[in-house]
Amino acid sequence: MAEEKVYPMTPEGKKQLEEELEELKTVKRGEIIERIKIARGFGDLSENSEYEAAKDEQAFVEGRITTIENMLRFAEIVDKDEADKDEVSIGKTVTFKELPDEEEEEYKIVGSAESDPFSGKISNDSPIAQALIGKKENEEVTIETPNGNMRVKILSVKDS
Repeated sequence: MAEEKVYPMTPEGKKQLEEELEELKTVKRGEIIERIKIARGFGDLSENSEYEAAKDEQAFVEGRITTIENMLRFAEIVDKDEADKDEVSIGKTVTFKELPDEEEEEYKIVGSAESDPFSGKISNDSPIAQALIGKKENEEVTIETPNGNMRVKILSVKDS
């Protein structure tokens, strides 16, 4: 039997997923069912774009519900306090500068289930996070990315 994937996440990330799941089950499902009922009233379903759109959204929402339930079932809550105060780990925010041009970047390392790069949250599975996890402030690290290697110096590690 295949081993199930474990989803490391922060307590905050788990709470967000639980809230999203509740919203999808209690609000979104009902809204979509109502849209399907209304669209059915328009007549011929074979040429009814509102009906098709509602059914597509229903399929997406049901898929997302299944995905979230699976992530929560196999969630592993990460205790950021298990790592040293100045050590990069899931749940901590790391600031580093690229060498030699010294462009600073800051990211919170999170589990893949709560990753949101546009909000500064990167997955522990990302090349950047994988290279930084376990390293400490003032260490220089080479990060292998799809665009080539990047050399960085860790400036700070903070609890988030």
